[in-house]
Formats: sequence, structure tokens, C-alpha cells
Amino acid sequence: MNYMQDLNKSFMLEALAQAELAFNNHEVPVGAIIVENGQIIARAYNQNLKLKDPTAHAEILAIREACQIKDSAKLNNCDIFVTLEPCAMCLSAISYARIRRIYFGAYDQKFGAVESNPLFSLKDLAMFKSEIYSGINSQQSINILKKFFELRRNNKP
Repeated sequence: MNYMQDLNKSFMLEALAQAELAFNNHEVPVGAIIVENGQIIARAYNQNLKLKDPTAHAEILAIREACQIKDSAKLNNCDIFVTLEPCAMCLSAISYARIRRIYFGAYDQKFGAVESNPLFSLKDLAMFKSEIYSGINSQQSINILKKFFELRRNNKP
């Protein structure tokens, strides 16, 4: 494995740590980080329930934080690492922010808008085309999601 692959996996581990925070707060366990020049500038996890906001996905919250930090609506030199394939809403926000690269873990066959769902596609949804890198630490992302939904089905917090 080369240096960049190791670095990308370590960034995905940071996104997975955010997913753990979501899990521990009874939110769907998705985490995201935004990286610029090899440094994490924003971290977030899903907070739909806490914020009572259907748009409070990890990607959206991370983008908002990064834009505040950079004092800009554009994140041209930034990459996003997210544990689950972004939905159409998040992909649109990523595109509007002009995020250079999207790295994601688990595929989302139902709502994924980057590669999984033929109803959505990057070429149709996005005005700015990010580079895509998928399947990074995917099993860890899948495992936390499975555990979360199994607990919900069994009515355990």
C-alpha cells in the first residue's frame, strides 16, 4: 500500500470516529471530515434528530463548518471523506462547494447519488464534477450501520 492510500485510510478512520459519535447519540451513524492540504479542517456527524433538521447530514454540517473556517462558500482545494455514499442533497452541496474529491466508504443502494443509484448520477446532478474514490474502509462503515439498524429493529437504544 502506498503513502496516499495509507493517508486516505487514516482520514476515513477519522470519519468513522465521527460516525461512532452519531451512533452514541442515537443518530444514523454517518461521519464526514473535510481535508485541505493534508489537514482536517472540519468534522461532523449526522444530527438530524438532535437538530430537528432533515438537512443535518454529516456532509452538510462538515461543509458548513469548513466554509465558516475558510470564510468562503467554495472549498476548491478540499476533499471530503464520508463513511456512506452521499445522497442527492449532499452531492449537490458538495458540487456547489466545489469540493475537489469525494472519498466514501459504504455504498448506499437506496439513496446513494454518487455511484449506486441509476435514478441519480453525478453527471446529471452535479454542476462541478468531483473526483470519486469509493469503498475506502467500507466494511467498517457497513458494520456500524448494520449494528445501528439491528439495535433499532430490536428497540434498543
